[in-house]
Amino acid sequence: MLVAKLTLKDRLLAQRIYLILGALFIASLVVSNLIFQKFFSFDFFGIYTFELSVGILPYPITFLITDIISEVYGKRKANQVVTAGIFASVFSMGIIYVSSAVTATEWSPVSDALFDKVFGATVVAVFASMMAYLLAQYIDISIFHFWKRLTRGKHLWLRNNFSTFLSQFVDTFTVLVLLCSFGKIEWHLFAGLLLSGFLFKVLVAAADTPFLYAAVYVLRRRFGLKVGEEIDLEKEEIK
Repeated sequence: MLVAKLTLKDRLLAQRIYLILGALFIASLVVSNLIFQKFFSFDFFGIYTFELSVGILPYPITFLITDIISEVYGKRKANQVVTAGIFASVFSMGIIYVSSAVTATEWSPVSDALFDKVFGATVVAVFASMMAYLLAQYIDISIFHFWKRLTRGKHLWLRNNFSTFLSQFVDTFTVLVLLCSFGKIEWHLFAGLLLSGFLFKVLVAAADTPFLYAAVYVLRRRFGLKVGEEIDLEKEEIK
């Protein structure tokens, strides 16, 4: 791994950017678990009608962010964000569990029944999401860096799409198997949701490639990084 040497000012800026990316990653992950029970459909130019959970909307952002971090900050920092996301998911699950345990007042706009209807499946959803998330994110990061080493830091589009395609299939398959096993989704919906979820994520992964290139270009230009060069926030020497 080629490590960039930065001034103290640039290193502090790089740390702040990493913190912001991590915050966006965790927010996207937690929100996707909270809103998953609403489903929607849309017609893709008459070719295919998608039936999806709204939880899928923020989730691809997590893969884009880990790819940006992987490219600029390295594999270790990407894995750290993934681990932080696990703790955030468990913590949010605990808060929801406690909130569900206390009794609502008679004048509460949200009754116990309504609260449980909206958030009652969240514990199962978070568990299923975390299992799928663990597999998918670590697979995504590992494949991304495998292709990065193989291409010597070139062809960013290749490792972005190849890593995301496989990891998103693993994610979609695993979470649906768990949700169906726990009775949160009927098994007869499995195949359709798997196809819709995976195809949607493939389209998003292809569509986010320009955003990945733009983010990496801006960061490389700002910190003077060469192709294949990464920022080491922990062991970096200062000019």
